[in-house]
Amino acid sequence: MSGVSTAVWGRAEQQDFRSRVRGCLLGGAVGDALGAGVASDSLADIRTAHGPNGITDLVPAFGRRGAITDGTQLTLFTVDGLIRAQVRRDTGAWHPPTDLHRAYLRWAATQHEWGPDERRKDDGWLAREEWLYARREPDRACLAGFGDEVMGTLSRPKNPGADGSGAVTRSAPFGLLVGWEPQLVFQLAVECAAQTHGAPTGCLAPGAYAVVVHGLARGDTLDNAVQQALVQLATRPGHEETMDGLKRALGAVRQGLPSAARVESLGEGRTAADALAIGLYCALVAEDVRHGLLLAVNHSGASAAAGSVCGHLLGVLHGETALPPGWLAELEGRPTILELADDFSMEMTQGPALHGPAASSPGWLARYPRA
Repeated sequence: MSGVSTAVWGRAEQQDFRSRVRGCLLGGAVGDALGAGVASDSLADIRTAHGPNGITDLVPAFGRRGAITDGTQLTLFTVDGLIRAQVRRDTGAWHPPTDLHRAYLRWAATQHEWGPDERRKDDGWLAREEWLYARREPDRACLAGFGDEVMGTLSRPKNPGADGSGAVTRSAPFGLLVGWEPQLVFQLAVECAAQTHGAPTGCLAPGAYAVVVHGLARGDTLDNAVQQALVQLATRPGHEETMDGLKRALGAVRQGLPSAARVESLGEGRTAADALAIGLYCALVAEDVRHGLLLAVNHSGASAAAGSVCGHLLGVLHGETALPPGWLAELEGRPTILELADDFSMEMTQGPALHGPAASSPGWLARYPRA
């Protein structure tokens, strides 16, 4: 595929990339977990329950502190699908949207089965993680989109009226394809969003988000990464709502000190464009990761979605060491997230050594089967 690089990585570049990948996946999960306990609460309710500053720490959700939602579950399966797509590239039968769709169907199985089915050897290791077999109020459009094996496409999208944030929150990993050109990252994210969220905003906001993450993963500034996303959006029919969300986030930065009222002026976070605008604004004005994430979840909107978006952005921008260790210590599934992040980094930087023409690792192909 034109626009996909196979560059050789130096040691320092590999270490930086791994830190950014870890930061992205852990940061998004932490933001998701912070917002999960107040996801349906108004700002007034949050302040009544937790004090005038709102939540300042993890609060219980789904029976524990640090619990993640379906947004992080799906993000992990996005990573799994991207690794599998790279592995299958060797076979010549390379169509990443199909590989992502298969990964999302593996997630869908976790939502209605009691646990892993050991008879399905081609599922790979992630689908055998028992902690992922938990329903965390999954997005209805995602359940419907992956309710059968028919894959939605841009010409025939699933749920053509769906414009919620469910596809946005799972799309950060597309931006970690740093060897791809921005237009290909955008296109893949949009095509995969159409599998569940067929409205123009439901598809285009994930594409714009992936391009912003892509710019950060390549070492660009957040402002420049947003400008690149605006460029990719400009020629797409139905881009107005997503573009307006990005511009509102940029404009809010210049309107004074950040506050919950400023966040709420950007929308409720229920639509893809609003969730992207809120998460982006909080990342733009963040003094540090902790400040940005708390701003992203203390409002009346979709706190988990906004926290996830903000966390992915700040994590890939600053790397894993910038994340608050106290929150990481309680994060559900942290060992799995780290393992998957490191596998992704290894595949993207050393893939030919794992499954190339000169050598092949049976252990790697057992983790990420070509079938």
